Amino acid sequence: MTSYAEAGVDIAAGERAVELMKSRVARSRRPEVIDDPSGFAGLFDASAFLRYRKPLLATSTDGVGTKVMIAQRLDKHDTIGIDLVGMVVDDLVVCGAEPLFMTDYIACGKVVPERIAEIVGGIAEGCRIAGCALIGGETAEHPGAMKPDEYDLAGAGTGVVEASELLGPHRVVPGDVVLGMASSGIHSNGYSLVRHIIATAGLRLDQELPELSRTLGEELLEPTRIYAPHCLALTREVDVHAFAHITGGGLAANLARSLPATADALLDRGSWTPPAIFQVLAGYGKVPQAEMDRTFNLGVGMCAIVPADQADRAVELLNGQGVPTWVLGEVVPGSGEARFR
Repeated sequence: MTSYAEAGVDIAAGERAVELMKSRVARSRRPEVIDDPSGFAGLFDASAFLRYRKPLLATSTDGVGTKVMIAQRLDKHDTIGIDLVGMVVDDLVVCGAEPLFMTDYIACGKVVPERIAEIVGGIAEGCRIAGCALIGGETAEHPGAMKPDEYDLAGAGTGVVEASELLGPHRVVPGDVVLGMASSGIHSNGYSLVRHIIATAGLRLDQELPELSRTLGEELLEPTRIYAPHCLALTREVDVHAFAHITGGGLAANLARSLPATADALLDRGSWTPPAIFQVLAGYGKVPQAEMDRTFNLGVGMCAIVPADQADRAVELLNGQGVPTWVLGEVVPGSGEARFR
């Protein structure tokens, strides 16, 4: 008699994975989370919005790209979920929204309960760092479509911001200062180029390079820095005009999205030194500067645009929270571009 298990789907393994992840997910819980006895949906108490005059809901969805392939090759799965949360919540906070909750989706060739629990544990830890709740998710087994050790993950998040406190280009004016917040490394963009460089240069993930203080693989799996709680804390102390999350497309392209059509951002490339991993990639891959600029964050994971008279205070606050921050440039009259001096 033919069964679902013979087709490659192990229902019991899926149930085991759910049991293993429960305690980890619980660590991300917020007071507004309501238990759904059926488990089919995640519930969030919307009466929390009553304290807003005009609450705007913000939503974002993303994945981590081919960084998952590095995690799979190294058989290390407990941090890739942190990357997923960072990609989602740091998009939400750009408009000033507080991340409230997330859901996740994992597709895999074979459900290995312990591996799924590690992945979800990382997502839950990222949510805890960000201050949002992981209120639901789905794990799907795709035998035949994916190899047993392959998986991919995606997530969606929801946040809220007071309409009158919405951040963005409409607040930015010439004379403002652009602050750069250090990335923890590559974050979760550009890994197709990373893997191409590794293959063509004959590098190994377990290789120790003189430019790095740990193996290449460990450097590549460094989790994405989550900026959301720090950005929100900054808005409570400083008149922030805009944020820009530096992801695919690089610094200039992402920062330009937070500029009005009447202003440019002039950036000082000499104001910071990119982490060594970027020098490694550029050198071993023979990647020109322009290609590095539009592919990687080069050490700047988030930008804040603030009035000039509040820049020093903002830098002090963020550095005090453990986020290395510096004056990256200034806003001048222009046509909506970000460019280096």
